[in-house]
Amino acid sequence: MKQLILAIGILLPFTSLHAQSDTKPQLDSITVLRIFAMESCKCVDSITLAGKDSKEIAEDIKKCIDKEVAPYQLSVKIFKISGKPNKNNTLSINEDPESDEYKQYYYQLETWLRDSCASLKKAVASNNKETAHSFSSNPQAIDQYNMGVPLIDSGDYANSIPYFKKAVEIDPQFAFAWDNLGIAYRHTEQYDLALDAYKHSLAIDPTGHTPLQNIAIVYEYQKKYDEALKAYQNIINVYSDDPESYYGVGRIYTYFDVDLEKGLDNMCKAYNLYIKINSPYRVDAEKTIGYIYGEMKKAGKEDEFNKILKDNNISTTN
Repeated sequence: MKQLILAIGILLPFTSLHAQSDTKPQLDSITVLRIFAMESCKCVDSITLAGKDSKEIAEDIKKCIDKEVAPYQLSVKIFKISGKPNKNNTLSINEDPESDEYKQYYYQLETWLRDSCASLKKAVASNNKETAHSFSSNPQAIDQYNMGVPLIDSGDYANSIPYFKKAVEIDPQFAFAWDNLGIAYRHTEQYDLALDAYKHSLAIDPTGHTPLQNIAIVYEYQKKYDEALKAYQNIINVYSDDPESYYGVGRIYTYFDVDLEKGLDNMCKAYNLYIKINSPYRVDAEKTIGYIYGEMKKAGKEDEFNKILKDNNISTTN
């Protein structure tokens, strides 16, 4: 186990922040977590998303979190011994990513980011891997597209629509423009138009991840759960290791077309794949698995719950 051993006597002046007078705000564990998580969030905000798929983006996010684990761990341990000065004390900072201790601090930062970092939510939703038809060779279509992108990035979906519409009118083979048009329609609740845009994109590139994923989401919004399940299966057929499809199926079976055993099995598959690619969406899968456990426990199905986890190589301590 790689450790960094530090003499506490050197660090004690820093702990005086924790022992300020009652008239001044005091740092606590939640504040310390927020400080380092916000640094990770700033790092995530600087990630270049263009041309990257979800796995590459997830790896960049992991690097942003990893960078803050050691200083966050150090600060937490300092505060735990503050008020108990002893110049002979030492503390160890565990820098082994495979250790349980390291993962504890990593997951605390990751959970904060998943709940509170808008940049992370944008990043994990991105999948911008380019194909032969992703972009246009027509300068006029590109100009229209480029004028729409800042609007859609800022959440001004309605005003981005004319630019993407013009881009695909100029170049009907411009897949990314169709994708963004679909996203803009979806966010403005024009669901049938969104589906039409995504299907145009898939006609150009049948493996396009954005349209495949968003068709399933639109069907969910329309409460067409059978269609949504088929759409998620289409993703699995093309991207068998994509966790989002299993997460989507698991969510539908858990909350809408209720079949908790199927919901749990798919959520476990999503969880394992999120872990594999270091995706922060692991947190959402964990929460859903926890919800399913509560429901299955009430129904006297704890044994079935544990068997499904075991079949998916997930251990638990209930």
